[in-house]
Amino acid sequence: MDTQHNKKNSALLAWTLLLFLSVVWGSSFILIKKSLLAYSSTQVGAGRIVFAFLAFLPFLPSILKQVKKKDLMPLLVVALCGSAFPAFLYAKAQTDIASSVAGLLNAMTPIFTLLLAATIFGGKTRSKQYIGIILGFLGTLIIFLSKDETTGDFPYTLGMLIVLATLCYGISANTIGSKLRHVKPLVISTISFSMIGLFAVLYLFRSDFIQITHSHPEGLQSLLALLTLSLIGTFLANILFFKLIQITDPVFSSSVSFITPIVAMLWGFMDGESFSLYFFIALVLIFSGVFLVKYSDK
Repeated sequence: MDTQHNKKNSALLAWTLLLFLSVVWGSSFILIKKSLLAYSSTQVGAGRIVFAFLAFLPFLPSILKQVKKKDLMPLLVVALCGSAFPAFLYAKAQTDIASSVAGLLNAMTPIFTLLLAATIFGGKTRSKQYIGIILGFLGTLIIFLSKDETTGDFPYTLGMLIVLATLCYGISANTIGSKLRHVKPLVISTISFSMIGLFAVLYLFRSDFIQITHSHPEGLQSLLALLTLSLIGTFLANILFFKLIQITDPVFSSSVSFITPIVAMLWGFMDGESFSLYFFIALVLIFSGVFLVKYSDK
């Protein structure tokens, strides 16, 4: 009876975390957009890491003694693929890609997670899941082939940066699921950000970040957006996401991408972004793909 009760509580916690993370990360794309009003893409990427690193820093002294040598390499993979690379890739991509489109492309994360789980991490797959992978890639292809009345062709190179970022997320999720299940979420987050945080600090405060904050007309708005992105969308969300992976599995956890694009598109709509029919077709295809990836029968 207790076991059944614990399973229900665990399932409720998993779905609560999934919903919360979906809303938080769905809001990340509009926050990146607002951060870019004043700062360069590299400053936004570095700033996202720096403020999260500073938030984790007080935990570092007590956590260092809990880290085992064998976990250092997986933690470095998580640091680079789960935080460092995506932070810079998304910021650079959104210099010319709408926040709503960035959120839509982010839905490729569970598809890459499954693909990597099947090919590298030894996970089991079903035939319908491969159909889901194909649908997801078709949806992405439609976005890449779309044209905008004002800007012309879709910026392929920048779009590929987002695809690369979702691949990085897939690597990170599988690494946590296969190598770090025994490590507490706070330990994973603190150590991974400590591995990359100092480099980001050195870059950010040697740039004109502080000067821009004071002198740029949008400096305060961009700073507030960046702080929200870092402290809620990165600091808090990373701890909760790692917890979600540990109590479920990498593919379920990456299903956060179901709701994330919807939240991103709502923010984009409220901010005056336009949507073409191509994007809605792509949304249906990618969502169908993610559904097959996650919910295919055995």
